[in-house]
Amino acid sequence: MSLLDKLAKLVRPIAIPNITLYLVIGQVMFFGFSFVGNFNLKYIELYPILVLKGDIWRVVTFIFVPPSSNYPILLAFAWYLFYLMGSALEDHWGSARYCLFLLIGYLATVLAAFIFPYYPASNLFLSGSVFLAFAYINPTFELRLFFIIPVKIKWLALITWIIYLLNFVKGPWPIRFVILASVANFFFFFSSDILLRIKSGHRQKSAAKEKEKLATEPRHTCLSCGKTDLSHPDMDFRYCSTCKGACCYCEEHIRSHEHLNPEETPSATT
Repeated sequence: MSLLDKLAKLVRPIAIPNITLYLVIGQVMFFGFSFVGNFNLKYIELYPILVLKGDIWRVVTFIFVPPSSNYPILLAFAWYLFYLMGSALEDHWGSARYCLFLLIGYLATVLAAFIFPYYPASNLFLSGSVFLAFAYINPTFELRLFFIIPVKIKWLALITWIIYLLNFVKGPWPIRFVILASVANFFFFFSSDILLRIKSGHRQKSAAKEKEKLATEPRHTCLSCGKTDLSHPDMDFRYCSTCKGACCYCEEHIRSHEHLNPEETPSATT
């Protein structure tokens, strides 16, 4: 049993089926409070320094902070995608593994946040890890940008990885740690498979090179004149049964060559 299986077994008793729906409902509720009731979302964001001063709820409530957007239709689309992808991962893995995936990302994000207690932490990268996991499992899944342009999700995932990399290289240390934390669950789940794919790719490349090499080398070469099946594709090549070893000759020399190391007393021809 792998480490992943063991951890999933431990999480199974507390796993929450359809947890993605509850996360979306929580974000919708707090967005409604902020939109209608003038509720300040900063009260539920994760500020580690405020947690240390007593705002314990922030450790949990920050996962219900909705995506930042002034357009409700974009928010609705973001929630729909998150629910779609999260539910697909849960169907693929089962509730225990999917909850474990979210739990690892959540704990890593909180831990990274407390390394820099004065810097607020976001659930944006945690949601992004769900997107990256879904794209890795379903690379050919198509999304329609602006509801019109079909794009395979693997290309959007590639752009996301590039953005993460640029933010990691150019961003401040708090952002770097949050990015590392947000993809910790992805690499924990997929590192073994990624390594297997890399090794398989190397084997396939080696096999392709060997096949290409064999395709450029002649299979038959006349020992008398040097003609090959590549230089003379229409010529018939044969192997002498009297010569010792695999001695190949073209149709012009198969009967007019000197035998090499004959095992029997040969004549001048076969």
